[in-house]
Amino acid sequence: MIKIFADWLTYSAFNMAAGTHLADAVNFFVYDTIKIILMLTVIIYIVSIIRSFFPPEKVKNVLAGKTEFTGNILASMLGIVTPFCSCSAVPVFIGFLEAGVPLGVTLSFLIASPMINEVALVLLWGLFGAKIALIYIGTGMVVAITAGFILGKIPAVEKMVEDYVWEIRMGEVILPELTWKDRFEQASDHTKDILKRVILYVILGIGVGAVIHGYAPIDFVAKYAGRDNPLAVPLAVLIAIPLYSNAAGTIPIVQALMGKGMPLGTVLAFMMAVTAISFPEMVILRKVLKVKLLVIFAAIMTVAIIMVGYLFNAII
Repeated sequence: MIKIFADWLTYSAFNMAAGTHLADAVNFFVYDTIKIILMLTVIIYIVSIIRSFFPPEKVKNVLAGKTEFTGNILASMLGIVTPFCSCSAVPVFIGFLEAGVPLGVTLSFLIASPMINEVALVLLWGLFGAKIALIYIGTGMVVAITAGFILGKIPAVEKMVEDYVWEIRMGEVILPELTWKDRFEQASDHTKDILKRVILYVILGIGVGAVIHGYAPIDFVAKYAGRDNPLAVPLAVLIAIPLYSNAAGTIPIVQALMGKGMPLGTVLAFMMAVTAISFPEMVILRKVLKVKLLVIFAAIMTVAIIMVGYLFNAII
């Protein structure tokens, strides 16, 4: 139905000739804008209801006292379904450490939550199928578990956290009992709020994807970002670092790049880097991590993401 409307608008209403670069770009933009916004609305609403069962305070209590590695695994899994975004990084970080959650486990959670975005996961599933969606979640968890475990083993790592973090006492939060009506109302409000905050990035992402889809020559993509270029994966990561977007906003770009023949590993590396080691993300984490730990954190994440890219380019 959406495809029929996009074709009618492009080729009949706009009177564009099929097969031209501009027509292909416009058709991609119209089709993906409608499809992705509809999918986002439904997905965010459903995920918001699920998230109501996993408030940060409850997650903090679950992780408190867990041993390292086991805690890293559990933290990475919980990071997928919990209501965490970059703007809440500082209070979540402080609250977890105050509850006795090890630093490495806390970092695994903070890595997994934005990197393995549940909205992006469902979008990937709907656009590319279960295989790529499961690869995305699996590799994201491996990176979060490994990076958190390594960071937690650094000698005197606690001294690399800002001093004020250890001095704050957040206090216990009493969680209210929610009825299903409360959950539905919160999900509706949360859906509207998230759409307002991400819609611009999604549309910009679709616009970039449309240009790539309509105008980027396959030969150009193959030359600079294909399997034959050994530097394609680190280049994709470097390009992602200054960008500010969320995982949902990168999906249309990923779709267009894969359509032009970019290997899955390179695309995954780009997508993970945008959400996990972008410059804005580092600025936020600098509020709780000293420069030394922040540099180590970024270096480990960068190496891990590049390795994921190379690995999947080799096996798929």
